[in-house]
Amino acid sequence: MTWLITGGAGYIGAHVARAMAEAGERVVALDDLSAGVPTRLPSDIPLVHGSAGDDDLLKRVLAEHAVTGVVHLAARKQVAESVAQPTRYYQENLGGLATLLEAVAGAGVGRFLFSSSAAVYGNPDVDLITEDTVCAPVNPYGETKLAGEWLVRAAGRAHGIATTCLRYFNVAGAAAPELADTGVFNIVPMVFDRLTRDEAPRIFGDDYPTPDGTCVRDYIHVADLAEAHLAAARRLSAPEASGDLTVNIGRGEGVSVRELVTLIGEVTGDSRPAVVEPRRPGDAPRAVASAARAADELGWTARRGTREMVESAWQGWQLHRGR
Repeated sequence: MTWLITGGAGYIGAHVARAMAEAGERVVALDDLSAGVPTRLPSDIPLVHGSAGDDDLLKRVLAEHAVTGVVHLAARKQVAESVAQPTRYYQENLGGLATLLEAVAGAGVGRFLFSSSAAVYGNPDVDLITEDTVCAPVNPYGETKLAGEWLVRAAGRAHGIATTCLRYFNVAGAAAPELADTGVFNIVPMVFDRLTRDEAPRIFGDDYPTPDGTCVRDYIHVADLAEAHLAAARRLSAPEASGDLTVNIGRGEGVSVRELVTLIGEVTGDSRPAVVEPRRPGDAPRAVASAARAADELGWTARRGTREMVESAWQGWQLHRGR
């Protein structure tokens, strides 16, 4: 197998590319570098600069590298941005995916691994979210991920492509400081950013029906996530691989926002009290994965805890955005 990883120089993509290459898989990365950083990839992983929506480029890359499987990570992924720019999200996330699947089918590539999201579920009122929980996304980002799953499965059925969709929960941490997330869009770097600017962390709402009143989430270390991709890719590589599989990628354990902010204070040495602000629209009180199917189908379970996520993310933050 040779795997094309779209978005391969991004925060998650570089972790996936490295994990797969270190395990002996042949990989080639494709990235338009709008968010990707070339130096995240070792020199022995080829990096093609371009878009996953460029049909001519895709045909050339698939042929030149004799690609036999695709891991599709390239996408826009900010919820607030998707609300403000829904047409852009539909055009890039779904239009680009359609172009990629056409190229994959035309080249006879038989394996496709799709990066999806727990955002497809919306705000279900359940203790653990299983893959059979009703999907009801509440923002355009989640809608494009759910529609992307539909498109992947439909293309798989039409063209005999074995497909897998991985629904990520909240990703954090870094396998090495240089691979850390450099954006300020998720809760851990958002708190780091506030502390670095000598400001108190913010908690949006403390009156939810949870033990401490703050939202509860399932956090997954990005290195565990990368290992989940490796497990899914190897399952797809089996000669008998066919059909489709949809799997949650999480730890199956809930951590409240207040617990996470307290832990960040311990790790950084800056434990100033958080400022409580009004709830944000659309935030679910609880979103925790059932990780049973991942264990059963992929033989994979998360190995790293929340403290390891925060400590590794802090090391990366200090490298890239130190005080």
